[in-house]
Amino acid sequence: MKKFAVYRSETGYYYYEYIDDLSQLGDSWLANVVSEDVLPIVLDKSGGYSHFTGDDYNFVELIESDKECPLPLEKMFFKNDENFKLGWMSPDGDTYSCDYTGHTKAAAMLAAKFFPKAKLPETALGNAGWLKIIDSWDGTERKHGQFVYSLTGKITKRQADRLFDLGLYKNEEVKRMLDDCENDW
Repeated sequence: MKKFAVYRSETGYYYYEYIDDLSQLGDSWLANVVSEDVLPIVLDKSGGYSHFTGDDYNFVELIESDKECPLPLEKMFFKNDENFKLGWMSPDGDTYSCDYTGHTKAAAMLAAKFFPKAKLPETALGNAGWLKIIDSWDGTERKHGQFVYSLTGKITKRQADRLFDLGLYKNEEVKRMLDDCENDW
């Protein structure tokens, strides 16, 4: 059973492995680097570590789990969050929030849940009609916005309604998809 430190962000919860005993490091390279006086630590996803402090503003709790990923999908990527900006939208119009760098990880977890045999998570979602809402930057005016991407070029009525609720129906790519799909509903 591993221990994890859980933190909250604007788009969901995330975690780091929590180490409070040197024996938990096993024979990893960190076992030769970390000393007792540095503990407790959290391991980042890149092979590094940092000192753990429970008074971090985003820290929520310590948990124990034997799962590879100790948090469920809907906790890591808030489902239908009222502050949704970026992430994925199902054909039913359900949104899963992520930050601008989290689409790949979110896609992997979504595909594991909805398309467990998929080898390419983002492609599997796209082929099934999921929309990817990403941060767009025009490169000249230094303005960021939201861009709605559809691998199939189509959207469902539920997605269109949700995009309207999110204020994205005026985006050029959404207008094109709406024009192309209105007759299909």
